[in-house]
Amino acid sequence: MNVQALTVETSPIADIRQLILLLDGRAPLLWMRRNQGLAGIGCALRLEFSGPTRMTDAAAAWKQVVALATVTDPLARTGTGLLAFGAFAFDASSTQTSVLIVPEIIVGRDDGQCWVTRIWASDQSAPEIPLVLHPLGDEYRIVLLPGALPSDDFRSAVSSGIEAIRAQQVNKVVLARDLVGRVPAESDLRRAITKLALGYPDCWTYAIDGLIGSSPETLIRADNGSVNARVLAGTISRGADAEDDREAALTLATSSKDGDEHEFAVQSVLKSLRPHTSVLATSEIPFTVKLPNLWHLATDLEGTLSDGSTSLDLIAALHPTAAVAGTPTDAALALIRELEPFDRGRYAGPVGWVGADGDGEWAIALRCAQVAPTGAITAYAGCGIVLDSDPDRELAETKMKFRPIVEAFG
Repeated sequence: MNVQALTVETSPIADIRQLILLLDGRAPLLWMRRNQGLAGIGCALRLEFSGPTRMTDAAAAWKQVVALATVTDPLARTGTGLLAFGAFAFDASSTQTSVLIVPEIIVGRDDGQCWVTRIWASDQSAPEIPLVLHPLGDEYRIVLLPGALPSDDFRSAVSSGIEAIRAQQVNKVVLARDLVGRVPAESDLRRAITKLALGYPDCWTYAIDGLIGSSPETLIRADNGSVNARVLAGTISRGADAEDDREAALTLATSSKDGDEHEFAVQSVLKSLRPHTSVLATSEIPFTVKLPNLWHLATDLEGTLSDGSTSLDLIAALHPTAAVAGTPTDAALALIRELEPFDRGRYAGPVGWVGADGDGEWAIALRCAQVAPTGAITAYAGCGIVLDSDPDRELAETKMKFRPIVEAFG
């Protein structure tokens, strides 16, 4: 792949507290949690990938981009200098392209420090894009309706998944369903992003190439030789009051069904990371994580890189985890293709950013929707199916998981 030489300059600026208002309302680029993160404007370079080697191809192409770049970065901290936003398709056979996008302007905010990075083709002049906070556009509300897998069909798919587990074809399979709609022409997508960021501040709120969501699950974070991840699998709805809520968390923590589902996910991440690490440790037992609408079972992993892998190399090794595909992986993917009558696109794929040194932060693209240039929107939600799963309960779980996107756009 031929890539162009880029010139990159980072400099400190006064604190900008509202990163979302900097964004292009039709083509937002954002990676943010608790009002800290990265906002991108414009496009200096766009790289597209597809097929089974899409992530390793991206890792190789990114090394070329970095080798040709001239970077001035006096801050030299996480998120400064040359970086790209990325979103990758879930399935190797997806018709949805995977992308790395290098913006013309990146504004970063972290722990009170704010900076701007300007990026341009080395044979051209530097971009002059003023940092202006643009007010949100007109309000709009849309209705998301069942897509290719309505409720009854999803229940049937879950039943088929349970039968496949009973027949020992798989140990676990993750099945998703879709909702579809359309945003009005010239809609300001920052409105939905703002609702997600305010409603789910502890999640990664992201917007990359029309993929918009708030994910609670860190796939991998690589920083100066260390790696960490958070595995989420096992879900229950929040209680109606404080007592019910405590009871819900306890029920989840002691559920054998959710515990089995969670253990499959943890073991798949450990298996993928061990070849790349010299030290790898996990929290002793799963713990519950509280979100505004549900509880998750969670396990944190921390390790030390031993082979010089970049974050792009690591997402290639990790994806797809048992949390979003199932186990064994190949059999689970085959069953997903059989039971889901749609292309997942970038849903449940890696989404995040990578820096010039290969470090980066990547989440799993959950609680999300893909907005096409035409305004068509598709949202996705899925559940881990194990032997003790119940089709009605799994359908209810997808409704909980759709809530962030349904509320953000509706």
